[in-house]
Order: sequence, then structure tokens, then C-alpha cells
Amino acid sequence: MIPVNELVRGYRLYEEEYNEKAVSVLRSGWYILGKEVEAFEAEFAQALGEDCYCAGVDNGLNAIQLGLHACGIGPGDEVIVQANGYIATMLGITQNGGIPVFVEPDKYHNMDPDRIEAAITDKTKGVLVTHLYGQATRMEQIVAVCKKHNLMLFEDCAQSHFASYKGTNTGLFGDAGFFSFYPTKNLGCFGDGGGVVSRSKELIDKIKVLRNYGTDYKYHNIVPGFNSRLDEMQAGLLRVKLSHMGELLANRRKIAEAYLDGIHNPRIRMPEIVEGAVPIWYQFVINVEDQAGFRKYMLDHGVQTDVHFPTPPHLQPALAYLGHKEGDFPVAERDCKTVVSLPMMDYLSDDEIRTVIEVANAYEG
Repeated sequence: MIPVNELVRGYRLYEEEYNEKAVSVLRSGWYILGKEVEAFEAEFAQALGEDCYCAGVDNGLNAIQLGLHACGIGPGDEVIVQANGYIATMLGITQNGGIPVFVEPDKYHNMDPDRIEAAITDKTKGVLVTHLYGQATRMEQIVAVCKKHNLMLFEDCAQSHFASYKGTNTGLFGDAGFFSFYPTKNLGCFGDGGGVVSRSKELIDKIKVLRNYGTDYKYHNIVPGFNSRLDEMQAGLLRVKLSHMGELLANRRKIAEAYLDGIHNPRIRMPEIVEGAVPIWYQFVINVEDQAGFRKYMLDHGVQTDVHFPTPPHLQPALAYLGHKEGDFPVAERDCKTVVSLPMMDYLSDDEIRTVIEVANAYEG
């Protein structure tokens, strides 16, 4: 069986380095907010781009929650988001008392820039785009809309580490970018982890205070804060993986290019790439009318698949209080019913890639 993802393969690629780093952290005697976190923050920020700063936190959701909180998003504030994707994006808004306002996605599964202005009200404070599946959103128009209406711009980059649009990495287009380092991510750790990036050092310094009980120095709490700290072990292991990102991204690009070149089945709609964008292929997502039937066919022929994500956030019970119903966002709803993720991970053998292509091409519906 070819798995849709197998995390241990990524570990085995650099097993000795990961082991050495883990032992080094254990022997250091310092396990929270130490030298490994500081080094990772600096290295990740430098890798993303010039004038970038980073605050490591405990997970991707809290990266969004703290980042929005630090930027002043509060009760009753509306933040425009896309109607597909994972609910964590919206929870980062609601946990601050804000209100997610949904707009439909485009054919690239990302926020449709043409639909934003119609969603703006006198309560709108910002736009939060999600660079879904590892492909950058069309940011040029979104940046212009935010400037025109004096809105803050945020980026959920949980799936887009080092994806770029017209030469700029995701996370650096607006006021703040939010990252998850969950183990499945292209830059994933071996537990939970997250980060906030910004070109504003003042904002990042504020988040560093908020993540540690509102503390600017030991036992001195200047604001009501949170417990959202990135630990030394995860930061150290992330540093190892970050040092190999070029090779890891090349591995995924090889898989994606093989799929794009090799799968030619009229029953499968292949992903399209935004002009000027360089995707990182967090997931390789196709669209198939018979989602369940296709997945069963693939599994019966030895290929595991997944669905990211089967239920749009506006139809999740947790957000029922917003009052949305089925049919409110038909583009997003239809997308959720037809998306299928093919195997994509840090390493697939040539034989495995070839098998996925052959089985997909033989699908007859």
C-alpha cells in the first residue's frame, strides 16, 4: 500500500542529525524558550526574507490567535476569510471575539480576490488569506484592496512554508503571517509548534511578551498574556529540518511534476498553478466528481488518498451560531465534495510515483 503520507520517512532521511539534536537538547538542561528557540526564530526569519522577524509559539492556531490579538482584533470585529479550508483559521478569529466573514475560493482553492470588496462592511478590520495546499494566493489585488479600504492583511501560512508569489514568500505580504509546524507540514516538527512572522519588530516583540504570560522579564507581567511557548526540543528539530528544506522541497516538486506530466485522465481535474507563484506542494489536490468512488478505487488498487477538507468551516457545528446554511457558499461546498489528495510526502520512490500515475490514469468512474 502506498500511503498518502508517512511521517517516519522524513525522519529517516536525516535520522542521525535528528537524534544528535534531541540528545543535545536533553543534555542542555534547558527545555523552554532557550537558545534553540532563539536560533530557530532567527534562521526561519532569515530564510523567509529580508527585514523579517519571527516569534515561535506552541501551535498554528495560537499563532493566529496571538497574532490577531496583538494587532487589536477584538469582539465584534469582522475579518474576511475564504469559505473553504480548515476551521483553525476561523477559530483564531473567534477566540478573540471576532467574526469570520466568508468569501468564495477561486479555481486555485484560495481566496478569490474579486469577491473581497463585496464582503467589506463598516465592521471589517482585516482580511485573512489562507495559502491552501502549498500554493500562494494571488496577493497583488488583495494587497491593493486592503490598502484602499485601510484594512489589516493577515496570512495563514500553515500549509505554505516558502511558497512564493512574484518573488515574495508567503507571510510577508501583510501585517503578520501565521505558521504551523505540525508534523505533517513541509516544515514540520515532531510534536506541536507554530510561529508568527512580520516585518514589524515591534509586533513580534509584543507577541513574545504575550506568549509567556505577558512577561517582559522574569516575574514581571506587563499585560494579561497566554501560555503559548515553543519548546526547545521542537525548535532544535525544526532547525535540522530547516537546514534541509531545499532538498525536501525538491523532493515534493519532483513528485508533483511527475503527477502533472503523467496523469491524463479526463475524469480528473488536475491542480492549476497561479501565474507568478511557486508552490511547495504541501498537498497534491485533484478534483473528481465521484469523490468516494475514486478513493475506494485507488485504495482497492493499493494507493491511499485523503480529503482536505470534507466539510467547509461555515457548515461545521462549532460555527453554527454564525447562521450559515448549505448553499450559502456553493463554490466552496462543491470543492469540498470533489477534492482528493494524492500521496505527497518528504519522499516517494520512483516506483511508487509511477504506480500512483498508472492507477489514476486507469480510473474509469
